[in-house]
Amino acid sequence: MTQRATAEAWVRGYERLWRTPGTDGLAELFTADATYRTSPWAAPIVGLPALAEFWDAGRDGPDESFTMGSEVIAVDGPTAVVRVSVEYHASGDRWRDLWVLELDDDGRCTAFEEWPFAPSQRDGQEPG
Repeated sequence: MTQRATAEAWVRGYERLWRTPGTDGLAELFTADATYRTSPWAAPIVGLPALAEFWDAGRDGPDESFTMGSEVIAVDGPTAVVRVSVEYHASGDRWRDLWVLELDDDGRCTAFEEWPFAPSQRDGQEPG
């Protein structure tokens, strides 16, 4: 059973790892066969090697300047839901996300699903 403190620690680890060079620490956060969805509609990225490739392609680098805030809003069994806000300083991009996490007994994520929202979606419609 996932506890709020476990989910909070996982999110802190995620942010720390995003700010760390390389992807060696992914095994601390994710199981070997974890699935990672960048939206509820996206095909899952499966396994640590694929996640490492995605991770490296998705960030400017560990020195990328951003501010991140988070709040665990629900925990039920192994599932945690987290509200996340991120602002990337160089681009000015801002996001409000919901993360749905499935955590195992060791506090590692077996399934990650992101529900990302940009300010242009404030009316609930697709941007563009």
